[in-house]
Amino acid sequence: MDAWLRPTSLADALAALAAAPRVILAGGTDLYPSHGTSSLPGSILDISALPGLRRIETHADHWRIPCLATWSDVIGAELPASFDGLRAAARQIGGVQVQNAATVIGNVCNASPAADGIPNLLALDATVELASLAGTRHLALADFVLGNRRTARRPDELAVALRIPRPAGPARGVFEKLGARRYLVISITMVAAVAEYDAAGRVRRARIAVGACGPRAVRLPGLEAALEGRQPEADLVTPHLAPLAPIDDVRASAEYRLRATAELLRRALDALGTPRARAA
Repeated sequence: MDAWLRPTSLADALAALAAAPRVILAGGTDLYPSHGTSSLPGSILDISALPGLRRIETHADHWRIPCLATWSDVIGAELPASFDGLRAAARQIGGVQVQNAATVIGNVCNASPAADGIPNLLALDATVELASLAGTRHLALADFVLGNRRTARRPDELAVALRIPRPAGPARGVFEKLGARRYLVISITMVAAVAEYDAAGRVRRARIAVGACGPRAVRLPGLEAALEGRQPEADLVTPHLAPLAPIDDVRASAEYRLRATAELLRRALDALGTPRARAA
């Protein structure tokens, strides 16, 4: 079996995955650093030459972010205010060189608990489109990411795109991140939120996710429900932190993470309650 394949069609890529397990390479910004000076493991499927899988697409009921779309593509795309949180995260993922190479789906498939993209995509209700020779299936992002570096992708499948549904009305996203410094840093904790508003500026629907505070990013359904039909208020945060399971590690203690996450949630709700947010 060839150690390195770079197919130029999706059919050839899926055939290669059906024949034998392979390590999938796109931007390489996670894969290469994780192995340092060592050789890459196993057989590589380099998908960087696949055609038609770079441009972010707008459809009547959803947006589609294909597997070769980079963080720079997200920053430069004409996307509505509901993507403001994802766009803010994109600007904080590495430097410009990393943003030009790293793919959004790569961030998802790497499945790091501290992946900045995942909470924002959870808040956007993203689903993952998986293709194989057997056909295509779609998984909610919460069902796709199983834990630290673990996903539901089968060895014969390629994650070909993310699908983001259109909100029912005006919506805005926000992203709050805490790290040891502003940029080029792994998150200690982070919060992403998307709110849809009614004509009076009240929350019609909210989706709030927390990352880097457990083995995987999680939504806060109790807080989301508490926001419906009212203006976002910071004092709603404290009773709804039960889904969080903060960890102790070299960056912070579990106790500190929990307190910091509560503060980031308050800041996110304050941002969603501003007149600019309600008018978005």
